[in-house]
Amino acid sequence: MAAAAAAAAAGKKVYEVFVSKVPWTIATREIKEYFGQFGQVKKCLLPLDKETGFHRGFCWIGFNTEEGLQNALQKDPHIIEGAKLQVQRNRKVFIGRKSNKEAEDS
Repeated sequence: MAAAAAAAAAGKKVYEVFVSKVPWTIATREIKEYFGQFGQVKKCLLPLDKETGFHRGFCWIGFNTEEGLQNALQKDPHIIEGAKLQVQRNRKVFIGRKSNKEAEDS
């Protein structure tokens, strides 16, 4: 039964990169268009600063496939509007998160 749940989770898997040093002049649409050249973008999360109304200079891009992720990671540098973005594999895994105490014990 656990294997079936794992297979279902794999079907919904998103291959994510974390992007930092995003210029404040860039909007979600431009980020999605730019990263769309590497593969189909499933999601783009560009958090806003509630006080300023501008985004906070970083985002997460989720691709539908491992290939899109790898294509994005292989290109260097990533430049939008003359600014060099920093792109890396997203290291946080949200499936089966443990509390800090459990993580220390294992």
